[in-house]
Amino acid sequence: MITDFGSGSRVFKSDERSISAIGKHAGITPRRQRLLFRLAHYFQPNSVLELGTSLGRATAALSLANPSAIIDTVEGCPNTSEVAKGLFKKFGLKNIQLYNSSFEQFFSVENKTYDLVFIDGNHNKLNTLAYFEILQKRANNNTLLIFDDIYWSSEMTEAWQEICTRPEVTVSIDLFYWGLVFFRKEQRKEHFSIRM
Repeated sequence: MITDFGSGSRVFKSDERSISAIGKHAGITPRRQRLLFRLAHYFQPNSVLELGTSLGRATAALSLANPSAIIDTVEGCPNTSEVAKGLFKKFGLKNIQLYNSSFEQFFSVENKTYDLVFIDGNHNKLNTLAYFEILQKRANNNTLLIFDDIYWSSEMTEAWQEICTRPEVTVSIDLFYWGLVFFRKEQRKEHFSIRM
């Protein structure tokens, strides 16, 4: 049984899901996992936040890309969190702190600045914009925000488009399934679309 704090699922009709079904339909794909690894390896963030741990495969990619980084990951479902903890233990990933809470609870307790944030949960417009507001205040000049599923629904697309127009966003990159946001003050505002 899973606990879902987000917008639900287009695939699953109930709260009972097998681990293999979550991995197949809701987890990060191997291709995107490799891309996330490459981004984290290239930028070498010291502090990483992941909103939506799921089974922990994206977290593992972030951890392996920079073993010296401190990674906070937040998952609302206690059962899914246990599966992720097992994965981290199996592969000896020791730089991960998993928080079993809602994103809102996490933000009310933690007030860190992050170099890289992967947002993969609660795919609705109002919450996505609220997370952006919180995170842009906790960003530094080199912070990278990665929004998952920017075309998951018309609401998510509207949220993504609104984020791109924000004055504090200097560079936005539309990868179709992900949206990347940078805050580099020395760079002029630009938007790119890349189909991968």
